[in-house]
Amino acid sequence: MEKSKFSGLAGKVLILVIILLNVGCDQISKSIVREHIDYYENIKLFSEYITLTKVENSGAFLSMGDSLHSGVKFVLLLLMPVAVLVMGVYFVFTRKDLSPTMVFGVCCVIGGGIGNLYDRILYGSVTDFLHIDFIVFQTGVFNAADLSIMGGMLLIIIDSFYRKKAGHKLHPQA
Repeated sequence: MEKSKFSGLAGKVLILVIILLNVGCDQISKSIVREHIDYYENIKLFSEYITLTKVENSGAFLSMGDSLHSGVKFVLLLLMPVAVLVMGVYFVFTRKDLSPTMVFGVCCVIGGGIGNLYDRILYGSVTDFLHIDFIVFQTGVFNAADLSIMGGMLLIIIDSFYRKKAGHKLHPQA
């Protein structure tokens, strides 16, 4: 088994730095939006295609779960995410066979998750502010943590696909 570039102390520190940079970028961007943009104000960044607008999301992705009973909401939107984030941190710190791409992807997912969870705990909702109109389809309103989570998941999928493909080249009969 190949030793991971992230297995020593310096690797663990780098993992923490990547996670904290994700959380920091998310929280700084949300802080700026909270202070300088009014609710539902539309600020055009790039023509009509990318706009800033401040909304508070008390649910999960695209406000799913917003109308759930408070007890169910507490379990689904606070307890489960904490458990998943703890497992993610354990995973990235203990696995020695992860590629740099996989480590970076997992750290992005963890950092984004912590950023949104922090908002949910502190404010009772998550501040979303970006909207993209691709003409053919539009996104919902999202934030930097969501970008981090989606980018991290994309890296994990790409890495998994690449490793699976490389495994077939090594063992063609499998």
